[in-house]
Amino acid sequence: MSTLAESAEVASGYRAGRTLPLRVELVRQFKRRRTLVMGGILAALPFVLAVAFAIGGGPGGRGDRVTLMDTATASAANFAAVNLFVSAGFLLVIPVALFCGDTVASEASWSSLRYLLAAPVPRARLLWSKLVVGLGLSLAAMVLLPLVALAVGTAAYGWGPLRIPTGGALDAGTAAQRLLVVVAYTFVSQLVTAALAFWLSTRTDAPLGAVGGAVGLTIVGNVLDAVTALGHWRDFLPAHWQYAWADAVQPHAEWSGMIQGTAVSVSYALVLFALAFRGFARKDVVS
Repeated sequence: MSTLAESAEVASGYRAGRTLPLRVELVRQFKRRRTLVMGGILAALPFVLAVAFAIGGGPGGRGDRVTLMDTATASAANFAAVNLFVSAGFLLVIPVALFCGDTVASEASWSSLRYLLAAPVPRARLLWSKLVVGLGLSLAAMVLLPLVALAVGTAAYGWGPLRIPTGGALDAGTAAQRLLVVVAYTFVSQLVTAALAFWLSTRTDAPLGAVGGAVGLTIVGNVLDAVTALGHWRDFLPAHWQYAWADAVQPHAEWSGMIQGTAVSVSYALVLFALAFRGFARKDVVS
Protein backbone atom coordinates (compact mmCIF):
# COMPACT_ATOMS: atom_id res chain seq x y z
CA MET A 1 0.00 0.00 0.00
CA SER A 2 1.41 3.40 -0.92
CA THR A 3 2.38 5.80 1.82
CA LEU A 4 0.98 9.26 2.26
CA ALA A 5 4.18 10.80 0.88
CA GLU A 6 4.03 8.55 -2.20
CA SER A 7 0.41 9.50 -2.79
CA ALA A 8 1.26 13.18 -2.42
CA GLU A 9 3.97 12.89 -5.07
CA VAL A 10 1.28 12.42 -7.69
CA ALA A 11 -1.23 14.79 -6.14
CA SER A 12 -2.13 17.79 -8.24
CA GLY A 13 -0.06 20.86 -7.39
CA TYR A 14 2.33 19.08 -5.03
CA ARG A 15 5.97 20.09 -5.38
CA ALA A 16 8.44 18.63 -2.88
CA GLY A 17 10.80 21.57 -3.39
CA ARG A 18 8.14 24.03 -2.28
CA THR A 19 7.51 22.43 1.11
CA LEU A 20 8.81 24.14 4.25
CA PRO A 21 10.17 27.26 2.48
CA LEU A 22 13.32 28.79 3.92
CA ARG A 23 11.45 32.02 4.59
CA VAL A 24 8.87 30.25 6.74
CA GLU A 25 11.50 28.32 8.69
CA LEU A 26 13.61 31.46 9.16
CA VAL A 27 10.67 33.41 10.59
CA ARG A 28 9.81 30.52 12.91
CA GLN A 29 13.34 30.25 14.26
CA PHE A 30 13.95 34.00 14.42
CA LYS A 31 10.87 34.60 16.57
CA ARG A 32 11.87 32.00 19.15
CA ARG A 33 12.87 33.34 22.55
CA ARG A 34 16.27 31.63 22.54
CA THR A 35 17.19 33.43 19.30
CA LEU A 36 16.30 36.83 20.74
CA VAL A 37 18.06 36.12 24.04
CA MET A 38 21.22 34.95 22.29
CA GLY A 39 21.22 38.01 20.07
CA GLY A 40 20.81 40.23 23.11
CA ILE A 41 23.75 38.60 24.90
CA LEU A 42 26.05 39.02 21.90
CA ALA A 43 24.97 42.63 21.41
CA ALA A 44 25.57 43.36 25.10
CA LEU A 45 29.14 42.01 25.20
CA PRO A 46 30.79 45.09 23.61
CA PHE A 47 29.02 47.35 26.09
CA VAL A 48 30.17 45.16 28.98
CA LEU A 49 33.78 45.26 27.79
CA ALA A 50 33.66 49.03 27.21
CA VAL A 51 32.36 49.57 30.74
CA ALA A 52 35.01 47.21 32.12
CA PHE A 53 37.77 49.15 30.37
CA ALA A 54 36.29 52.44 31.56
CA ILE A 55 36.22 51.26 35.16
CA GLY A 56 39.60 49.56 35.02
CA GLY A 57 41.33 52.35 33.14
CA GLY A 58 41.95 50.32 29.98
CA PRO A 59 44.09 47.24 29.43
CA GLY A 60 47.77 47.44 30.22
CA GLY A 61 50.80 45.75 28.76
CA ARG A 62 52.76 43.05 30.54
CA GLY A 63 56.19 44.58 30.70
CA ASP A 64 57.62 44.75 27.19
CA ARG A 65 55.05 42.30 25.85
CA VAL A 66 52.02 43.79 24.10
CA THR A 67 49.08 41.55 23.16
CA LEU A 68 45.93 42.15 21.13
CA MET A 69 44.01 42.64 24.37
CA ASP A 70 46.37 45.44 25.37
CA THR A 71 45.43 47.39 22.22
CA ALA A 72 41.66 47.08 22.77
CA THR A 73 41.09 50.79 23.35
CA ALA A 74 43.36 52.00 20.53
CA SER A 75 40.52 52.22 18.00
CA ALA A 76 37.15 50.81 17.05
CA ALA A 77 38.86 48.22 14.84
CA ASN A 78 41.03 47.03 17.74
CA PHE A 79 37.99 46.88 20.00
CA ALA A 80 36.09 44.75 17.46
CA ALA A 81 39.08 42.41 17.06
CA VAL A 82 39.32 41.97 20.84
CA ASN A 83 35.60 41.17 21.06
CA LEU A 84 36.08 38.41 18.50
CA PHE A 85 39.18 37.17 20.30
CA VAL A 86 37.53 36.83 23.72
CA SER A 87 34.38 35.19 22.32
CA ALA A 88 35.73 32.83 19.64
CA GLY A 89 36.78 30.10 22.07
CA PHE A 90 33.48 29.68 23.90
CA LEU A 91 30.82 32.39 23.60
CA LEU A 92 30.38 32.02 19.83
CA VAL A 93 30.27 28.25 20.22
CA ILE A 94 27.00 28.51 22.13
CA PRO A 95 24.82 30.20 19.45
CA VAL A 96 26.21 27.87 16.78
CA ALA A 97 25.41 24.79 18.87
CA LEU A 98 22.04 26.28 19.85
CA PHE A 99 20.85 27.24 16.37
CA CYS A 100 22.04 24.00 14.73
CA GLY A 101 21.46 21.56 17.60
CA ASP A 102 18.04 22.71 18.77
CA THR A 103 16.39 22.82 15.37
CA VAL A 104 15.41 19.18 14.67
CA ALA A 105 15.43 17.90 18.25
CA SER A 106 13.03 20.63 19.34
CA GLU A 107 10.49 19.50 16.74
CA ALA A 108 10.78 15.97 18.13
CA SER A 109 10.40 17.18 21.72
CA TRP A 110 7.24 19.08 20.72
CA SER A 111 5.94 15.93 18.96
CA SER A 112 5.57 17.97 15.76
CA LEU A 113 8.30 16.28 13.72
CA ARG A 114 6.12 13.42 12.52
CA TYR A 115 3.39 15.86 11.50
CA LEU A 116 5.85 17.85 9.42
CA LEU A 117 6.90 14.68 7.64
CA ALA A 118 3.26 13.71 7.15
CA ALA A 119 2.47 17.10 5.57
CA PRO A 120 4.34 15.68 3.59
CA VAL A 121 7.74 17.37 3.77
CA PRO A 122 10.50 15.13 2.36
CA ARG A 123 13.09 14.29 5.00
CA ALA A 124 16.00 15.68 3.01
CA ARG A 125 14.05 18.89 2.37
CA LEU A 126 13.23 19.27 6.06
CA LEU A 127 16.85 18.79 7.11
CA TRP A 128 18.12 21.08 4.36
CA SER A 129 15.76 23.91 5.36
CA LYS A 130 16.65 23.62 9.02
CA LEU A 131 20.38 23.36 8.34
CA VAL A 132 20.47 26.43 6.07
CA VAL A 133 18.50 28.49 8.58
CA GLY A 134 20.64 27.27 11.49
CA LEU A 135 23.86 28.16 9.68
CA GLY A 136 22.37 31.48 8.59
CA LEU A 137 21.49 32.44 12.16
CA SER A 138 24.96 31.33 13.30
CA LEU A 139 26.58 33.58 10.72
CA ALA A 140 24.27 36.43 11.71
CA ALA A 141 25.41 36.04 15.32
CA MET A 142 29.06 36.28 14.27
CA VAL A 143 28.36 39.37 12.17
CA LEU A 144 26.30 41.03 14.91
CA LEU A 145 29.09 40.97 17.49
CA PRO A 146 31.77 42.88 15.51
CA LEU A 147 29.19 45.30 14.07
CA VAL A 148 28.02 46.30 17.54
CA ALA A 149 31.64 46.35 18.72
CA LEU A 150 32.59 48.70 15.88
CA ALA A 151 29.71 51.03 16.77
CA VAL A 152 30.56 50.99 20.48
CA GLY A 153 34.28 51.28 19.79
CA THR A 154 33.77 54.25 17.43
CA ALA A 155 31.75 56.07 20.09
CA ALA A 156 34.20 55.26 22.88
CA TYR A 157 37.62 55.26 21.19
CA GLY A 158 37.13 56.76 17.75
CA TRP A 159 37.45 55.38 14.24
CA GLY A 160 41.05 54.81 13.27
CA PRO A 161 43.69 52.35 12.12
CA LEU A 162 44.01 48.91 13.66
CA ARG A 163 47.09 48.91 15.85
CA ILE A 164 49.06 45.67 15.59
CA PRO A 165 50.62 44.36 18.83
CA THR A 166 53.86 43.42 17.07
CA GLY A 167 54.23 46.92 15.66
CA GLY A 168 52.72 48.97 12.87
CA ALA A 169 49.10 49.51 11.97
CA LEU A 170 46.51 48.85 9.29
CA ASP A 171 44.56 51.78 7.91
CA ALA A 172 40.84 51.82 8.62
CA GLY A 173 39.85 50.56 5.17
CA THR A 174 42.29 47.65 5.22
CA ALA A 175 41.33 46.88 8.81
CA ALA A 176 37.65 46.60 7.84
CA GLN A 177 38.52 44.17 5.05
CA ARG A 178 40.67 42.08 7.38
CA LEU A 179 37.89 41.97 9.96
CA LEU A 180 35.58 40.57 7.29
CA VAL A 181 38.16 37.83 6.71
CA VAL A 182 38.28 37.19 10.45
CA VAL A 183 34.49 36.83 10.69
CA ALA A 184 34.41 34.53 7.66
CA TYR A 185 37.16 32.31 9.04
CA THR A 186 35.56 32.24 12.49
CA PHE A 187 32.35 31.00 10.88
CA VAL A 188 34.19 28.31 8.93
CA SER A 189 36.09 27.19 12.03
CA GLN A 190 32.77 26.76 13.86
CA LEU A 191 31.34 24.48 11.16
CA VAL A 192 32.51 21.45 13.12
CA THR A 193 30.46 22.50 16.14
CA ALA A 194 27.50 23.23 13.85
CA ALA A 195 27.75 19.85 12.15
CA LEU A 196 28.19 18.01 15.42
CA ALA A 197 25.18 19.75 16.95
CA PHE A 198 23.08 19.11 13.85
CA TRP A 199 24.00 15.42 13.75
CA LEU A 200 23.18 15.02 17.45
CA SER A 201 19.90 16.84 16.84
CA THR A 202 18.87 14.14 14.39
CA ARG A 203 19.79 11.41 16.87
CA THR A 204 17.95 12.58 19.97
CA ASP A 205 14.59 14.03 20.97
CA ALA A 206 16.23 16.18 23.68
CA PRO A 207 17.37 19.60 22.41
CA LEU A 208 19.49 20.16 25.50
CA GLY A 209 21.30 16.90 24.84
CA ALA A 210 22.20 17.93 21.28
CA VAL A 211 23.27 21.46 22.24
CA GLY A 212 25.09 20.38 25.38
CA GLY A 213 26.77 17.48 23.64
CA ALA A 214 28.13 19.72 20.89
CA VAL A 215 29.38 22.33 23.38
CA GLY A 216 30.89 19.65 25.60
CA LEU A 217 32.75 17.91 22.79
CA THR A 218 34.01 21.27 21.52
CA ILE A 219 35.39 21.99 24.99
CA VAL A 220 37.03 18.55 25.02
CA GLY A 221 38.70 19.45 21.72
CA ASN A 222 40.04 22.66 23.25
CA VAL A 223 41.39 20.73 26.23
CA LEU A 224 43.10 18.17 24.00
CA ASP A 225 44.67 20.96 21.97
CA ALA A 226 46.25 22.26 25.18
CA VAL A 227 48.00 18.90 25.69
CA THR A 228 51.32 19.64 24.02
CA ALA A 229 52.40 16.02 24.48
CA LEU A 230 50.12 15.15 21.54
CA GLY A 231 52.58 16.92 19.25
CA HIS A 232 51.57 17.01 15.60
CA TRP A 233 48.39 15.06 16.33
CA ARG A 234 46.93 18.38 17.45
CA ASP A 235 47.03 19.50 13.82
CA PHE A 236 44.02 17.24 13.23
CA LEU A 237 41.98 19.02 15.92
CA PRO A 238 39.75 21.85 14.69
CA ALA A 239 40.42 23.68 17.96
CA HIS A 240 44.11 23.89 17.07
CA TRP A 241 43.32 26.33 14.25
CA GLN A 242 40.53 28.42 15.77
CA TYR A 243 42.79 31.44 16.32
CA ALA A 244 44.60 31.18 12.98
CA TRP A 245 42.66 34.30 11.98
CA ALA A 246 45.18 36.30 14.01
CA ASP A 247 47.49 35.96 10.99
CA ALA A 248 45.04 38.12 9.05
CA VAL A 249 45.55 41.14 11.32
CA GLN A 250 49.23 41.48 10.50
CA PRO A 251 50.92 43.98 8.14
CA HIS A 252 51.37 41.12 5.68
CA ALA A 253 48.59 38.58 6.10
CA GLU A 254 49.64 34.94 6.36
CA TRP A 255 47.11 32.50 4.95
CA SER A 256 48.66 29.06 5.48
CA GLY A 257 47.23 28.55 8.97
CA MET A 258 43.74 29.59 7.90
CA ILE A 259 43.90 27.34 4.85
CA GLN A 260 44.85 24.34 7.00
CA GLY A 261 42.19 25.21 9.57
CA THR A 262 39.57 25.54 6.85
CA ALA A 263 40.50 22.16 5.37
CA VAL A 264 40.27 20.43 8.76
CA SER A 265 37.00 22.11 9.74
CA VAL A 266 35.24 21.54 6.41
CA SER A 267 36.37 17.90 6.28
CA TYR A 268 34.93 17.09 9.70
CA ALA A 269 31.77 19.08 8.96
CA LEU A 270 31.05 17.32 5.67
CA VAL A 271 31.36 13.90 7.30
CA LEU A 272 29.04 14.87 10.17
CA PHE A 273 26.48 16.49 7.87
CA ALA A 274 26.48 13.36 5.69
CA LEU A 275 25.93 11.19 8.77
CA ALA A 276 23.03 13.41 9.83
CA PHE A 277 21.25 13.14 6.46
CA ARG A 278 21.96 9.42 6.12
CA GLY A 279 20.85 8.56 9.65
CA PHE A 280 17.70 10.69 9.51
CA ALA A 281 16.66 9.15 6.20
CA ARG A 282 16.56 5.75 7.91
CA LYS A 283 15.24 6.87 11.28
CA ASP A 284 11.87 5.69 12.54
CA VAL A 285 10.29 9.00 13.53
CA VAL A 286 7.65 8.47 16.19
CA SER A 287 7.64 11.87 17.90
